[in-house]
Amino acid sequence: MISVVIPCLNEVEFIGATLQSLINQEPPGVTWEVIVADGGSTDGTRSKLEEWSGKHAQIRWIDNPKRTTPHALNEGVFAARGEVVIILGAHAQVSRDWLLRNYQVLIAHPESGCVGGVVEQVHGSQTSQRIGSAMSTPFGVGDARFRTGGSAGHVDTVAFGAYRREALNEIGLFDAALTRNQDDELNYRLLKSGWRIWFDPRIRSQYHVRSTYRNLIRQYYQYGYWKVFVNQKHRTITTWRQTVPALFLLVTFVSGICWLAEATGHWDDMWGGFGASIFVSSLFLWLVLGVGSAIMSAASYRDVGGIIRAFAMIHAGYGVGYWKGIVDFIVFKRQPDTDLSELTR
Repeated sequence: MISVVIPCLNEVEFIGATLQSLINQEPPGVTWEVIVADGGSTDGTRSKLEEWSGKHAQIRWIDNPKRTTPHALNEGVFAARGEVVIILGAHAQVSRDWLLRNYQVLIAHPESGCVGGVVEQVHGSQTSQRIGSAMSTPFGVGDARFRTGGSAGHVDTVAFGAYRREALNEIGLFDAALTRNQDDELNYRLLKSGWRIWFDPRIRSQYHVRSTYRNLIRQYYQYGYWKVFVNQKHRTITTWRQTVPALFLLVTFVSGICWLAEATGHWDDMWGGFGASIFVSSLFLWLVLGVGSAIMSAASYRDVGGIIRAFAMIHAGYGVGYWKGIVDFIVFKRQPDTDLSELTR
């Protein structure tokens, strides 16, 4: 059996489309079920879940009294009967062969404890279209193939992964302490235990992207912040690409201070112009790469400015969140900031 686990909280506008895309699936060749773990929705979601579960035997829903995403995922996995457990978001829809492709790829790659594919962006507004374009480029999000696409092969993480039950039994479930990055952390443990992760672009799903720049920067601020928590937990940097935004901010901040010291006469003459040249060069390089990436991904020249703005929100949010995490978790040994436990959309 294949079990699809969906964490859910106040998703009355989207959960119907998600479930309909699953009901529309081509038969994967084995029985399958859908488990929605609801965290106490108050917007009518529970009534809608009752309707869907009453009409379709494959769908059932359970309660998630602790309300957070990792608890929802773990409760769903505990309730699941399948030997394959697939994670899906309540804002997602999947292609008609999504279950079939996941199952076929797992069979074809017995070395992989998890497989996944491309998550395409769904845009509800012009702003979300520009944000989605930024999140689909290597300049915006690095080499995350589940966002940017690419050829099939082994990767370090995927979104909406299909996991073998035996792999989850071996490494444990999602870390309940993580508001963000719980899937990345699980995938890191999976790789560390000797399993592999396989990406196949034929596995396709869609996801509704953030609709405002404010939510985008907060989202990536949380990603950066919680990534440090994961690093500290495992006493290593889980992926080196995560350090790039933080290092870029460090270089521009330090060189900016040096430039100010030069301008006010507080810098040794032998180093005159060093700070200014590094500061300007860093920003110029970022702008050149950003403009080039924006032009290549833009549907219209009118979108270029908005995509560059999204790049800035992603990189600044992640970088500042990363440094906040270093200060909280490594320097002062604090517990996670509860203000950064609220999910954003």
